Amino acid sequence: MIDKIEVTIDVIVHATEDISKIFQSFEDLFEIKKEDFTVRETLGYFENPIIMLNAKIEKKQAQNFIKKLLGLLSNQQITELIDQIEERTVDSRFHVRLDKQELINGSIIIKEKDTVKIKIHTPIYNKKDTVKTFTEIFQIAN
Repeated sequence: MIDKIEVTIDVIVHATEDISKIFQSFEDLFEIKKEDFTVRETLGYFENPIIMLNAKIEKKQAQNFIKKLLGLLSNQQITELIDQIEERTVDSRFHVRLDKQELINGSIIIKEKDTVKIKIHTPIYNKKDTVKTFTEIFQIAN
């Protein structure tokens, strides 16, 4: 299943944030280029401008992303993710959120507010294989 990995990255960029720093962080940390993102401009609840970034990467690029992501996380964070596989997985998609400001500063911290949303998808045909499959994926970094 590891060869069928797909990663989706979603980022909301507010008017007060520098989008170029976000693009630069993804390129520096994960080798994901600005061109890999689709950019959509919209308005927030209070009519404030918001930019929505979305990237979908597959196969080797997705594997490399996961290796780099896990390489930047502490062993404790990786263990927590593995322990939370069942809670973080919906329809063969593992959900994790990263602190956007820490990403811009060059480090990776799992957080639930003001985040970069990451979904790691791989086909899982039997729900009882979810923990085993994602545990194997998370161990490719070691």
